Amino acid sequence: MAIERQGPGKIIGTRGYTGKVISIDIDTVRFPDGSTGQLEMVRHPGASAVVPLLGDLDDDPEVLLIRQYRYAADGYLYEIPAGRLDAGEEPLACAHRELKEETGYTASRVEHLFTMFTTPGFTDEKIHLFMATGLEAGEWKREADEFMELAPTKLSRALSMIEQGEIQDAKTALALLYTAGFRLN
Repeated sequence: MAIERQGPGKIIGTRGYTGKVISIDIDTVRFPDGSTGQLEMVRHPGASAVVPLLGDLDDDPEVLLIRQYRYAADGYLYEIPAGRLDAGEEPLACAHRELKEETGYTASRVEHLFTMFTTPGFTDEKIHLFMATGLEAGEWKREADEFMELAPTKLSRALSMIEQGEIQDAKTALALLYTAGFRLN
């Protein structure tokens, strides 16, 4: 199926694969210098991720990390709750939903931190990062392929985990560093 996109760097592409989570296009791209070339692009609907902070936002609040099995990483990773946007879903609604589904917690306040591209060399995926406070415990409702456990961790310890390579998930590391550097100081 041919796809044509208008705008800077006009793109003409072919859909090579459509799956549950991603699609893959093979695009012919007009680059800024006028030349053209082919790029394989992974298309993703986007996602939201949330830094859930427990209790008072003192000098060293506790962050509710999850330790989740990830097949692509061949093991468990420490992460913040996150998930893809449903069709037509707003990023803020997704952040609330994913926090509840993965941890059971609801938040009285969810604040947008920033939006990032995950890997712009081959995918258009954006993750909207949020910080949640005023958490109240409840029941989680995880998907069948989600294997995780809650790992409440002092923020100072989580930052050390980034430094020591124990937190390897990019969205988690960046969101925690951003929270510590720009929201809690």
